[in-house]
Amino acid sequence: MIGFVALSFNAFAIDEITITIRNHLFYPPEIDIPQHKKVKITFINQDDTPEEIDSFDLNREKVVFANSRSSIYVGPLDAGRYRYFGEYHPNTAIGFVNVVSTEENQDVK
Repeated sequence: MIGFVALSFNAFAIDEITITIRNHLFYPPEIDIPQHKKVKITFINQDDTPEEIDSFDLNREKVVFANSRSSIYVGPLDAGRYRYFGEYHPNTAIGFVNVVSTEENQDVK
């Protein structure tokens, strides 16, 4: 099982988070990232069908083929809640990126 992984090697490193797609669901369904920081999100699709990650809030779109992985970069972003979904399974594949303010950032990692 792969869940939330945030790596930070130094103050200038890009954090990386992994989200697994399984049974047309995102695991974890919500992630927290720090405000005003660029973050790499890697999607690992364990399903036998492709999924297209779409987000109007994040202005991102990416196809993740069956049994493969793909990454997007988000940020730097203002604090808030950003929705994304799987275009091929919009009723089940729903996720959120919560951008946490600098003051709240102490609890993100």
